[in-house]
Amino acid sequence: MFCHQCQETAKNTGCTIQGVCGKKEDVANLQDLFIWTLKGISFWGVLGKEFGIYDEKIAFFIDKGMFATITNANFSKPDFIDFIKQSCILRDELKTKVLTAYKDHKGTEFNGEVPECATWIYKDEEDILLKSSTGAGGWLEIEDEDKRSLKATIQYGLKGLCAYAEHAYQLKKHDREIFEFLMEGLAAIEDPTLSVDDLFALVIKTGQMGVKTMALLDQANNEGYGTCEISTVNLGVGAKPGILVTGHDLVDLHDLLEQTKDKGVDVYTHSEMLPAHYYPKLKQYDNLVGNYGNAWWLQKKEIETFNGPVLFTSNCIVPPRTEHMDRIFTTGAVGFEGCQHIPDRKEGEQKDFSKLIEKAMTCTPPEQIESGTFVGGFGHNQVMSIADKVIEAIKSGAIKRFVVMGGCDGRHKSRDYYSEVAAQLPHDAVILTAGCAKYKYIKQDLGDIGGIPRVLDAGQCNDSYSLAVIALKLQEAFELEDINDLPISFDIAWYEQKAVLVLLALLSLGVKGIRLGPTLPGFLSPNVANILIEKFDIKPISTPEADVAAMMAGN
Repeated sequence: MFCHQCQETAKNTGCTIQGVCGKKEDVANLQDLFIWTLKGISFWGVLGKEFGIYDEKIAFFIDKGMFATITNANFSKPDFIDFIKQSCILRDELKTKVLTAYKDHKGTEFNGEVPECATWIYKDEEDILLKSSTGAGGWLEIEDEDKRSLKATIQYGLKGLCAYAEHAYQLKKHDREIFEFLMEGLAAIEDPTLSVDDLFALVIKTGQMGVKTMALLDQANNEGYGTCEISTVNLGVGAKPGILVTGHDLVDLHDLLEQTKDKGVDVYTHSEMLPAHYYPKLKQYDNLVGNYGNAWWLQKKEIETFNGPVLFTSNCIVPPRTEHMDRIFTTGAVGFEGCQHIPDRKEGEQKDFSKLIEKAMTCTPPEQIESGTFVGGFGHNQVMSIADKVIEAIKSGAIKRFVVMGGCDGRHKSRDYYSEVAAQLPHDAVILTAGCAKYKYIKQDLGDIGGIPRVLDAGQCNDSYSLAVIALKLQEAFELEDINDLPISFDIAWYEQKAVLVLLALLSLGVKGIRLGPTLPGFLSPNVANILIEKFDIKPISTPEADVAAMMAGN
Protein backbone atom coordinates (compact mmCIF):
# COMPACT_ATOMS: atom_id res chain seq x y z
CA MET A 1 0.00 0.00 0.00
CA PHE A 2 0.92 3.64 -0.30
CA CYS A 3 -1.36 6.23 1.28
CA HIS A 4 -0.48 9.83 2.08
CA GLN A 5 -3.88 11.49 2.19
CA CYS A 6 -4.00 12.55 5.86
CA GLN A 7 -1.86 14.69 8.15
CA GLU A 8 -0.80 11.73 10.29
CA THR A 9 0.66 9.75 7.39
CA ALA A 10 3.81 7.88 8.44
CA LYS A 11 6.89 10.12 8.57
CA ASN A 12 4.84 12.71 6.65
CA THR A 13 5.66 10.67 3.55
CA GLY A 14 3.20 7.79 3.26
CA CYS A 15 1.83 4.73 5.05
CA THR A 16 3.22 1.58 3.40
CA ILE A 17 2.51 -1.26 5.86
CA GLN A 18 -0.66 -0.21 7.63
CA GLY A 19 -2.38 3.14 7.85
CA VAL A 20 -1.87 5.19 10.98
CA CYS A 21 -5.68 5.40 10.87
CA GLY A 22 -5.85 1.59 11.22
CA LYS A 23 -6.51 0.85 7.54
CA LYS A 24 -5.09 -2.51 6.44
CA GLU A 25 -3.03 -3.02 3.30
CA ASP A 26 -5.72 -5.03 1.50
CA VAL A 27 -8.39 -2.40 2.15
CA ALA A 28 -6.04 0.40 1.07
CA ASN A 29 -5.33 -1.35 -2.21
CA LEU A 30 -9.01 -2.05 -2.82
CA GLN A 31 -9.75 1.63 -2.22
CA ASP A 32 -7.12 2.55 -4.82
CA LEU A 33 -8.67 0.14 -7.30
CA PHE A 34 -12.15 1.44 -6.58
CA ILE A 35 -11.06 5.01 -7.26
CA TRP A 36 -9.39 3.72 -10.45
CA THR A 37 -12.74 2.35 -11.63
CA LEU A 38 -14.49 5.59 -10.67
CA LYS A 39 -12.03 7.40 -12.92
CA GLY A 40 -13.09 5.03 -15.69
CA ILE A 41 -16.75 5.94 -15.18
CA SER A 42 -15.72 9.61 -15.12
CA PHE A 43 -13.90 9.30 -18.46
CA TRP A 44 -17.13 8.19 -20.13
CA GLY A 45 -19.07 10.82 -18.19
CA VAL A 46 -16.85 13.61 -19.52
CA LEU A 47 -17.07 12.21 -23.08
CA GLY A 48 -20.84 11.87 -22.76
CA LYS A 49 -21.24 15.52 -21.74
CA GLU A 50 -20.58 16.45 -25.37
CA PHE A 51 -23.80 14.64 -26.31
CA GLY A 52 -25.87 15.85 -23.38
CA ILE A 53 -25.62 12.53 -21.55
CA TYR A 54 -25.87 12.85 -17.77
CA ASP A 55 -27.01 10.23 -15.28
CA GLU A 56 -27.60 11.57 -11.76
CA LYS A 57 -27.63 8.05 -10.30
CA ILE A 58 -24.15 7.37 -11.66
CA ALA A 59 -22.87 10.81 -10.65
CA PHE A 60 -24.00 10.28 -7.06
CA PHE A 61 -22.49 6.80 -7.02
CA ILE A 62 -19.11 8.38 -7.83
CA ASP A 63 -19.67 11.03 -5.16
CA LYS A 64 -20.61 8.59 -2.39
CA GLY A 65 -17.90 6.18 -3.49
CA MET A 66 -15.19 8.81 -3.14
CA PHE A 67 -16.64 9.75 0.26
CA ALA A 68 -16.24 6.12 1.40
CA THR A 69 -12.48 6.34 0.75
CA ILE A 70 -11.96 9.42 2.92
CA THR A 71 -9.83 8.93 6.05
CA ASN A 72 -11.59 7.00 8.84
CA ALA A 73 -14.79 6.35 6.88
CA ASN A 74 -14.91 2.76 5.61
CA PHE A 75 -12.57 -0.07 6.59
CA SER A 76 -14.67 -2.92 5.15
CA LYS A 77 -13.02 -5.17 2.56
CA PRO A 78 -16.33 -6.75 1.42
CA ASP A 79 -17.82 -3.29 0.90
CA PHE A 80 -15.09 -2.25 -1.51
CA ILE A 81 -15.24 -5.51 -3.46
CA ASP A 82 -18.96 -4.87 -3.91
CA PHE A 83 -18.36 -1.20 -4.82
CA ILE A 84 -15.88 -2.24 -7.53
CA LYS A 85 -18.37 -4.69 -9.03
CA GLN A 86 -21.09 -2.02 -9.05
CA SER A 87 -18.74 0.55 -10.60
CA CYS A 88 -17.87 -1.77 -13.50
CA ILE A 89 -21.56 -2.34 -14.23
CA LEU A 90 -22.34 1.38 -14.14
CA ARG A 91 -19.29 2.19 -16.25
CA ASP A 92 -20.39 -0.24 -18.94
CA GLU A 93 -23.94 1.16 -18.93
CA LEU A 94 -22.58 4.67 -19.42
CA LYS A 95 -20.03 3.54 -21.98
CA THR A 96 -22.77 1.93 -24.11
CA LYS A 97 -24.86 5.13 -24.03
CA VAL A 98 -21.89 7.29 -25.00
CA LEU A 99 -20.64 5.08 -27.82
CA THR A 100 -24.14 4.82 -29.24
CA ALA A 101 -24.54 8.60 -29.12
CA TYR A 102 -21.10 9.06 -30.66
CA LYS A 103 -21.90 6.77 -33.57
CA ASP A 104 -25.30 8.40 -34.14
CA HIS A 105 -23.74 11.86 -34.10
CA LYS A 106 -20.50 11.23 -35.95
CA GLY A 107 -21.65 8.37 -38.17
CA THR A 108 -18.56 6.35 -37.30
CA GLU A 109 -17.22 4.08 -34.60
CA PHE A 110 -15.30 5.66 -31.72
CA ASN A 111 -11.58 5.07 -32.21
CA GLY A 112 -10.16 7.59 -29.76
CA GLU A 113 -7.63 6.60 -27.13
CA VAL A 114 -9.27 5.10 -24.03
CA PRO A 115 -7.28 5.07 -20.77
CA GLU A 116 -6.86 1.75 -19.01
CA CYS A 117 -8.97 2.93 -16.07
CA ALA A 118 -11.94 3.23 -18.45
CA THR A 119 -11.60 -0.25 -19.98
CA TRP A 120 -10.46 -2.68 -17.29
CA ILE A 121 -13.14 -5.28 -16.54
CA TYR A 122 -13.17 -7.55 -13.50
CA LYS A 123 -13.81 -11.27 -13.95
CA ASP A 124 -14.58 -12.30 -10.40
CA GLU A 125 -13.65 -11.53 -6.80
CA GLU A 126 -10.28 -13.24 -7.19
CA ASP A 127 -9.51 -11.03 -10.19
CA ILE A 128 -10.41 -7.92 -8.19
CA LEU A 129 -8.05 -8.93 -5.39
CA LEU A 130 -5.28 -9.67 -7.90
CA LYS A 131 -5.76 -6.32 -9.63
CA SER A 132 -5.81 -4.45 -6.31
CA SER A 133 -2.47 -5.99 -5.31
CA THR A 134 -0.78 -4.51 -8.40
CA GLY A 135 -1.42 -0.99 -7.15
CA ALA A 136 -3.69 0.15 -9.99
CA GLY A 137 -3.81 3.92 -10.01
CA GLY A 138 -1.06 4.13 -7.36
CA TRP A 139 0.74 7.43 -6.83
CA LEU A 140 4.23 5.98 -7.13
CA GLU A 141 3.55 5.06 -10.76
CA ILE A 142 3.66 8.79 -11.62
CA GLU A 143 7.34 9.56 -12.15
CA ASP A 144 7.13 13.37 -12.26
CA GLU A 145 6.89 14.29 -8.57
CA ASP A 146 5.32 17.70 -9.23
CA LYS A 147 2.57 16.23 -11.40
CA ARG A 148 2.11 13.50 -8.80
CA SER A 149 1.81 16.14 -6.09
CA LEU A 150 -0.73 18.25 -7.98
CA LYS A 151 -2.80 15.22 -8.98
CA ALA A 152 -2.87 14.09 -5.35
CA THR A 153 -3.95 17.56 -4.26
CA ILE A 154 -6.78 17.49 -6.81
CA GLN A 155 -7.89 13.98 -5.84
CA TYR A 156 -7.88 14.72 -2.13
CA GLY A 157 -9.68 18.01 -2.70
CA LEU A 158 -12.30 16.10 -4.70
CA LYS A 159 -12.76 13.69 -1.80
CA GLY A 160 -13.57 16.65 0.43
CA LEU A 161 -15.93 18.04 -2.18
CA CYS A 162 -17.70 14.67 -2.32
CA ALA A 163 -18.24 14.65 1.44
CA TYR A 164 -19.96 18.04 1.38
CA ALA A 165 -21.95 17.21 -1.77
CA GLU A 166 -23.14 13.90 -0.28
CA HIS A 167 -24.55 15.62 2.81
CA ALA A 168 -26.33 18.18 0.64
CA TYR A 169 -27.73 15.39 -1.54
CA GLN A 170 -29.33 13.76 1.49
CA LEU A 171 -31.24 17.04 1.92
CA LYS A 172 -32.39 16.93 -1.72
CA LYS A 173 -29.89 19.57 -2.82
CA HIS A 174 -27.54 18.83 -5.69
CA ASP A 175 -25.98 20.67 -8.58
CA ARG A 176 -25.25 19.03 -11.91
CA GLU A 177 -22.29 21.37 -12.45
CA ILE A 178 -20.64 20.07 -9.26
CA PHE A 179 -21.11 16.41 -10.22
CA GLU A 180 -19.87 17.07 -13.76
CA PHE A 181 -16.79 18.81 -12.39
CA LEU A 182 -16.17 15.80 -10.12
CA MET A 183 -16.01 13.59 -13.21
CA GLU A 184 -13.89 16.14 -15.05
CA GLY A 185 -11.39 16.26 -12.21
CA LEU A 186 -11.15 12.48 -11.76
CA ALA A 187 -10.69 11.93 -15.51
CA ALA A 188 -8.06 14.67 -15.68
CA ILE A 189 -5.95 12.96 -13.01
CA GLU A 190 -5.39 10.11 -15.48
CA ASP A 191 -4.68 12.41 -18.44
CA PRO A 192 -0.91 12.12 -19.19
CA THR A 193 -0.97 15.16 -21.50
CA LEU A 194 -1.72 17.74 -18.80
CA SER A 195 1.17 20.02 -17.87
CA VAL A 196 2.08 21.28 -14.40
CA ASP A 197 0.38 24.59 -15.27
CA ASP A 198 -2.76 22.76 -16.40
CA LEU A 199 -2.87 20.80 -13.16
CA PHE A 200 -2.26 23.85 -11.01
CA ALA A 201 -5.19 25.58 -12.73
CA LEU A 202 -7.31 22.51 -11.92
CA VAL A 203 -6.21 22.73 -8.27
CA ILE A 204 -7.60 26.27 -8.10
CA LYS A 205 -10.77 25.26 -9.94
CA THR A 206 -11.24 22.50 -7.36
CA GLY A 207 -11.15 25.20 -4.69
CA GLN A 208 -13.68 27.31 -6.60
CA MET A 209 -16.03 24.37 -6.93
CA GLY A 210 -15.44 23.68 -3.25
CA VAL A 211 -16.84 27.12 -2.41
CA LYS A 212 -19.88 26.36 -4.55
CA THR A 213 -20.39 22.97 -2.90
CA MET A 214 -20.07 24.31 0.63
CA ALA A 215 -22.52 27.11 -0.20
CA LEU A 216 -24.97 24.45 -1.43
CA LEU A 217 -24.63 22.47 1.80
CA ASP A 218 -25.01 25.64 3.88
CA GLN A 219 -28.25 26.37 2.02
CA ALA A 220 -29.45 22.78 2.44
CA ASN A 221 -28.81 22.69 6.19
CA ASN A 222 -30.42 26.05 6.89
CA GLU A 223 -33.45 25.37 4.72
CA GLY A 224 -33.82 21.87 6.11
CA TYR A 225 -33.42 22.58 9.82
CA GLY A 226 -33.72 26.35 10.22
CA THR A 227 -31.04 29.01 10.31
CA CYS A 228 -28.32 28.23 12.86
CA GLU A 229 -28.84 30.27 16.02
CA ILE A 230 -26.81 31.04 19.12
CA SER A 231 -27.46 28.12 21.46
CA THR A 232 -26.39 26.71 24.82
CA VAL A 233 -25.42 23.02 24.73
CA ASN A 234 -25.56 20.77 27.79
CA LEU A 235 -22.40 18.74 28.47
CA GLY A 236 -23.88 16.55 31.22
CA VAL A 237 -26.04 13.41 31.06
CA GLY A 238 -29.56 12.32 31.94
CA ALA A 239 -30.89 9.25 33.74
CA LYS A 240 -32.23 7.40 30.68
CA PRO A 241 -30.42 4.99 28.35
CA GLY A 242 -28.77 6.86 25.51
CA ILE A 243 -27.70 6.69 21.89
CA LEU A 244 -24.53 8.53 20.87
CA VAL A 245 -24.52 9.97 17.34
CA THR A 246 -21.22 10.92 15.76
CA GLY A 247 -20.11 11.97 12.29
CA HIS A 248 -21.76 14.78 10.32
CA ASP A 249 -25.11 13.67 8.86
CA LEU A 250 -27.99 15.80 10.17
CA VAL A 251 -30.62 13.81 8.23
CA ASP A 252 -29.65 10.63 10.07
CA LEU A 253 -29.86 12.45 13.39
CA HIS A 254 -33.29 13.83 12.52
CA ASP A 255 -34.61 10.38 11.57
CA LEU A 256 -33.27 8.94 14.83
CA LEU A 257 -34.79 11.74 16.94
CA GLU A 258 -38.17 11.11 15.33
CA GLN A 259 -37.97 7.38 16.01
CA THR A 260 -36.84 7.72 19.64
CA LYS A 261 -39.02 10.59 20.87
CA ASP A 262 -41.49 8.27 22.64
CA LYS A 263 -39.14 5.41 23.49
CA GLY A 264 -37.62 6.59 26.77
CA VAL A 265 -34.21 6.87 25.11
CA ASP A 266 -32.05 10.01 25.09
CA VAL A 267 -29.95 11.03 22.11
CA TYR A 268 -26.53 12.67 22.51
CA THR A 269 -24.25 14.22 19.93
CA HIS A 270 -20.54 13.51 19.79
CA SER A 271 -17.60 15.31 18.19
CA GLU A 272 -18.64 16.96 14.90
CA MET A 273 -22.34 16.40 15.61
CA LEU A 274 -22.26 18.94 18.46
CA PRO A 275 -23.44 21.78 16.12
CA ALA A 276 -26.73 19.93 15.55
CA HIS A 277 -27.84 21.71 18.71
CA TYR A 278 -27.69 25.03 16.84
CA TYR A 279 -30.54 24.18 14.43
CA PRO A 280 -34.08 25.14 15.54
CA LYS A 281 -35.80 22.11 14.00
CA LEU A 282 -33.44 19.72 15.79
CA LYS A 283 -33.43 21.63 19.09
CA GLN A 284 -37.20 21.19 19.40
CA TYR A 285 -36.73 17.50 20.25
CA ASP A 286 -36.69 17.03 24.03
CA ASN A 287 -34.86 13.73 23.55
CA LEU A 288 -31.82 15.57 22.12
CA VAL A 289 -30.22 15.88 25.54
CA GLY A 290 -26.71 17.24 24.99
CA ASN A 291 -23.20 16.60 23.73
CA TYR A 292 -21.10 13.77 25.15
CA GLY A 293 -17.33 13.76 24.97
CA ASN A 294 -14.82 15.41 22.73
CA ALA A 295 -13.15 15.05 19.34
CA TRP A 296 -13.25 11.87 17.25
CA TRP A 297 -9.87 10.49 18.31
CA LEU A 298 -11.01 10.02 21.92
CA GLN A 299 -13.98 7.89 20.93
CA LYS A 300 -12.69 4.54 22.25
CA LYS A 301 -12.53 5.88 25.80
CA GLU A 302 -15.85 7.67 25.46
CA ILE A 303 -17.66 4.68 23.94
CA GLU A 304 -16.56 2.74 27.03
CA THR A 305 -18.18 5.20 29.47
CA PHE A 306 -21.24 5.97 27.36
CA ASN A 307 -22.57 2.42 27.83
CA GLY A 308 -25.15 2.66 25.04
CA PRO A 309 -24.96 2.17 21.26
CA VAL A 310 -23.06 4.55 18.99
CA LEU A 311 -24.17 5.52 15.48
CA PHE A 312 -21.46 6.51 12.98
CA THR A 313 -23.11 8.60 10.25
CA SER A 314 -19.92 9.50 8.35
CA ASN A 315 -16.23 9.70 9.03
CA CYS A 316 -14.56 9.60 11.60
CA ILE A 317 -14.62 6.02 12.88
CA VAL A 318 -11.60 4.54 14.64
CA PRO A 319 -11.21 0.73 14.51
CA PRO A 320 -13.22 -0.22 17.60
CA ARG A 321 -12.39 -2.56 20.44
CA THR A 322 -13.85 -6.03 19.95
CA GLU A 323 -15.89 -5.79 23.16
CA HIS A 324 -17.62 -2.65 21.87
CA MET A 325 -18.52 -3.86 18.39
CA ASP A 326 -21.99 -5.09 19.36
CA ARG A 327 -22.80 -1.48 20.33
CA ILE A 328 -21.46 0.13 17.16
CA PHE A 329 -23.73 0.81 14.20
CA THR A 330 -22.60 2.31 10.90
CA THR A 331 -24.59 3.87 8.09
CA GLY A 332 -24.11 5.80 4.85
CA ALA A 333 -20.53 5.77 3.58
CA VAL A 334 -19.21 4.26 6.84
CA GLY A 335 -18.32 0.61 7.18
CA PHE A 336 -16.42 -1.70 9.51
CA GLU A 337 -16.51 -5.51 9.40
CA GLY A 338 -18.22 -6.94 12.48
CA CYS A 339 -20.34 -3.85 13.14
CA GLN A 340 -24.01 -3.66 12.21
CA HIS A 341 -24.71 -1.51 9.14
CA ILE A 342 -28.00 0.33 8.73
CA PRO A 343 -29.03 0.42 5.04
CA ASP A 344 -29.76 3.58 3.09
CA ARG A 345 -33.25 5.03 3.33
CA LYS A 346 -35.74 4.17 0.62
CA GLU A 347 -37.09 7.02 -1.46
CA GLY A 348 -39.49 9.10 0.62
CA GLU A 349 -38.85 7.12 3.81
CA GLN A 350 -36.66 7.37 6.90
CA LYS A 351 -33.82 5.00 7.67
CA ASP A 352 -34.88 2.14 9.92
CA PHE A 353 -33.10 2.59 13.27
CA SER A 354 -35.24 0.02 15.13
CA LYS A 355 -32.35 -2.37 15.86
CA LEU A 356 -30.25 0.47 17.21
CA ILE A 357 -33.11 1.66 19.42
CA GLU A 358 -33.79 -1.87 20.68
CA LYS A 359 -30.13 -2.18 21.65
CA ALA A 360 -30.22 1.14 23.50
CA MET A 361 -33.19 0.06 25.59
CA THR A 362 -31.13 -2.84 27.01
CA CYS A 363 -28.22 -0.60 28.07
CA THR A 364 -27.53 1.40 31.21
CA PRO A 365 -27.45 5.21 31.10
CA PRO A 366 -24.16 6.92 30.24
CA GLU A 367 -21.62 7.77 32.90
CA GLN A 368 -21.15 11.49 33.39
CA ILE A 369 -17.63 12.53 32.36
CA GLU A 370 -18.12 16.30 32.58
CA SER A 371 -20.73 18.93 33.35
CA GLY A 372 -21.53 22.47 32.34
CA THR A 373 -22.52 24.06 29.05
CA PHE A 374 -21.05 25.42 25.83
CA VAL A 375 -22.36 28.29 23.70
CA GLY A 376 -22.14 28.08 19.91
CA GLY A 377 -24.12 28.68 16.76
CA PHE A 378 -22.22 31.63 15.30
CA GLY A 379 -22.80 30.88 11.64
CA HIS A 380 -22.53 33.70 9.14
CA ASN A 381 -26.21 34.66 9.52
CA GLN A 382 -25.89 34.98 13.28
CA VAL A 383 -22.62 36.91 13.18
CA MET A 384 -23.97 39.30 10.57
CA SER A 385 -27.10 39.83 12.67
CA ILE A 386 -24.80 41.46 15.24
CA ALA A 387 -22.59 43.02 12.56
CA ASP A 388 -23.05 46.56 13.91
CA LYS A 389 -21.79 45.46 17.32
CA VAL A 390 -18.83 43.61 15.78
CA ILE A 391 -17.88 46.49 13.47
CA GLU A 392 -18.08 49.01 16.31
CA ALA A 393 -15.85 46.79 18.47
CA ILE A 394 -13.30 46.71 15.64
CA LYS A 395 -13.45 50.46 15.09
CA SER A 396 -13.09 51.20 18.80
CA GLY A 397 -10.14 48.84 19.14
CA ALA A 398 -11.97 46.51 21.53
CA ILE A 399 -11.42 43.78 18.94
CA LYS A 400 -8.00 44.08 17.37
CA ARG A 401 -7.90 40.80 15.50
CA PHE A 402 -9.90 37.77 14.44
CA VAL A 403 -8.01 34.49 14.29
CA VAL A 404 -9.59 31.71 12.21
CA MET A 405 -8.68 28.44 13.94
CA GLY A 406 -10.98 26.03 12.16
CA GLY A 407 -10.17 22.57 10.89
CA CYS A 408 -9.49 19.21 12.46
CA ASP A 409 -8.32 17.78 15.75
CA GLY A 410 -6.09 14.73 16.08
CA ARG A 411 -4.22 12.56 18.52
CA HIS A 412 -0.68 13.92 18.10
CA LYS A 413 0.65 16.01 20.99
CA SER A 414 1.83 18.58 18.44
CA ARG A 415 -1.80 19.70 18.23
CA ASP A 416 -1.56 21.10 21.75
CA TYR A 417 -0.12 24.06 19.87
CA TYR A 418 -3.70 25.18 19.14
CA SER A 419 -4.71 25.03 22.82
CA GLU A 420 -1.68 27.13 23.68
CA VAL A 421 -2.35 29.68 20.91
CA ALA A 422 -5.91 30.12 22.19
CA ALA A 423 -4.69 30.60 25.74
CA GLN A 424 -1.96 33.06 24.72
CA LEU A 425 -3.99 35.25 22.39
CA PRO A 426 -4.55 38.65 24.03
CA HIS A 427 -8.04 39.50 25.26
CA ASP A 428 -8.71 41.77 22.31
CA ALA A 429 -8.55 38.83 19.88
CA VAL A 430 -11.57 36.73 18.84
CA ILE A 431 -11.32 33.14 17.57
CA LEU A 432 -13.53 32.09 14.64
CA THR A 433 -13.80 28.32 14.44
CA ALA A 434 -15.56 25.40 12.76
CA GLY A 435 -14.77 21.70 12.79
CA CYS A 436 -13.47 19.46 15.54
CA ALA A 437 -10.35 21.63 15.96
CA LYS A 438 -12.53 23.58 18.39
CA TYR A 439 -12.13 20.84 21.00
CA LYS A 440 -8.60 22.10 21.65
CA TYR A 441 -9.96 25.29 23.23
CA ILE A 442 -13.76 25.51 23.50
CA LYS A 443 -13.71 24.39 27.10
CA GLN A 444 -11.20 27.03 28.12
CA ASP A 445 -12.75 30.05 29.85
CA LEU A 446 -11.67 32.74 27.38
CA GLY A 447 -14.34 35.28 28.31
CA ASP A 448 -15.98 37.82 26.01
CA ILE A 449 -15.51 41.30 24.55
CA GLY A 450 -18.48 43.51 25.30
CA GLY A 451 -20.80 40.53 25.23
CA ILE A 452 -19.20 38.99 22.14
CA PRO A 453 -17.71 35.59 23.09
CA ARG A 454 -14.03 35.27 22.29
CA VAL A 455 -14.70 31.91 20.62
CA LEU A 456 -17.34 32.03 17.88
CA ASP A 457 -18.16 28.50 16.74
CA ALA A 458 -19.80 28.32 13.30
CA GLY A 459 -20.34 24.55 13.49
CA GLN A 460 -18.98 21.45 11.76
CA CYS A 461 -16.09 21.38 9.32
CA ASN A 462 -19.02 21.27 6.88
CA ASP A 463 -19.78 24.82 8.03
CA SER A 464 -16.35 26.26 7.23
CA TYR A 465 -18.10 28.17 4.47
CA SER A 466 -19.47 30.46 7.20
CA LEU A 467 -15.97 31.59 8.13
CA ALA A 468 -15.28 32.64 4.54
CA VAL A 469 -18.64 34.44 4.30
CA ILE A 470 -17.98 36.34 7.53
CA ALA A 471 -14.63 37.51 6.16
CA LEU A 472 -16.16 38.54 2.84
CA LYS A 473 -19.00 40.42 4.57
CA LEU A 474 -16.55 42.30 6.80
CA GLN A 475 -14.50 43.14 3.72
CA GLU A 476 -17.63 44.59 2.17
CA ALA A 477 -18.61 46.47 5.33
CA PHE A 478 -15.20 48.14 5.58
CA GLU A 479 -15.14 48.79 1.81
CA LEU A 480 -11.79 47.06 1.37
CA GLU A 481 -10.54 45.99 -2.05
CA ASP A 482 -8.53 43.06 -0.71
CA ILE A 483 -9.75 40.49 1.81
CA ASN A 484 -6.19 40.30 3.13
CA ASP A 485 -6.48 43.89 4.42
CA LEU A 486 -8.90 42.74 7.11
CA PRO A 487 -7.66 42.25 10.69
CA ILE A 488 -7.99 38.48 10.23
CA SER A 489 -5.33 35.78 10.51
CA PHE A 490 -5.77 32.13 9.51
CA ASP A 491 -4.19 29.46 11.74
CA ILE A 492 -5.65 26.24 10.35
CA ALA A 493 -5.32 22.69 11.68
CA TRP A 494 -5.78 20.02 9.04
CA TYR A 495 -6.15 16.26 9.24
CA GLU A 496 -8.10 14.85 6.30
CA GLN A 497 -9.44 15.61 2.84
CA LYS A 498 -12.30 17.93 3.76
CA ALA A 499 -9.70 20.23 5.26
CA VAL A 500 -7.75 20.01 2.00
CA LEU A 501 -10.81 21.26 0.12
CA VAL A 502 -11.36 24.08 2.64
CA LEU A 503 -7.75 25.17 2.13
CA LEU A 504 -8.17 25.14 -1.66
CA ALA A 505 -11.43 27.07 -1.30
CA LEU A 506 -9.70 29.79 0.73
CA LEU A 507 -6.89 30.00 -1.82
CA SER A 508 -9.42 30.34 -4.63
CA LEU A 509 -10.95 33.30 -2.76
CA GLY A 510 -7.54 34.98 -2.68
CA VAL A 511 -6.80 34.49 1.02
CA LYS A 512 -3.07 34.73 1.74
CA GLY A 513 -0.83 34.20 4.73
CA ILE A 514 -2.50 31.02 6.01
CA ARG A 515 -0.63 29.16 8.73
CA LEU A 516 -1.10 25.42 8.29
CA GLY A 517 -0.25 22.71 10.77
CA PRO A 518 0.75 20.64 12.52
CA THR A 519 2.69 19.88 9.30
CA LEU A 520 2.41 20.85 5.66
CA PRO A 521 0.81 18.03 3.62
CA GLY A 522 3.16 15.16 2.86
CA PHE A 523 1.78 14.90 -0.68
CA LEU A 524 3.21 18.31 -1.61
CA SER A 525 6.47 18.07 -3.55
CA PRO A 526 9.13 20.69 -2.68
CA ASN A 527 8.42 22.58 -5.92
CA VAL A 528 4.64 22.60 -5.44
CA ALA A 529 5.03 23.64 -1.80
CA ASN A 530 7.29 26.51 -2.91
CA ILE A 531 4.72 27.65 -5.50
CA LEU A 532 2.04 27.77 -2.80
CA ILE A 533 4.36 29.60 -0.44
CA GLU A 534 5.36 32.16 -3.06
CA LYS A 535 1.90 32.68 -4.55
CA PHE A 536 -0.23 32.49 -1.41
CA ASP A 537 2.25 32.97 1.46
CA ILE A 538 1.23 29.66 3.03
CA LYS A 539 3.45 29.02 6.02
CA PRO A 540 3.98 26.22 8.52
CA ILE A 541 3.18 26.86 12.18
CA SER A 542 6.13 27.56 14.48
CA THR A 543 5.73 28.14 18.23
CA PRO A 544 2.59 29.49 19.91
CA GLU A 545 4.50 32.51 21.24
CA ALA A 546 6.03 33.44 17.89
CA ASP A 547 2.86 32.86 15.90
CA VAL A 548 0.63 34.80 18.31
CA ALA A 549 3.01 37.76 18.16
CA ALA A 550 3.16 37.61 14.36
CA MET A 551 -0.60 37.31 13.90
CA MET A 552 -1.36 40.18 16.26
CA ALA A 553 1.11 42.27 14.26
CA GLY A 554 -0.75 41.38 11.08
CA ASN A 555 1.90 38.98 9.75
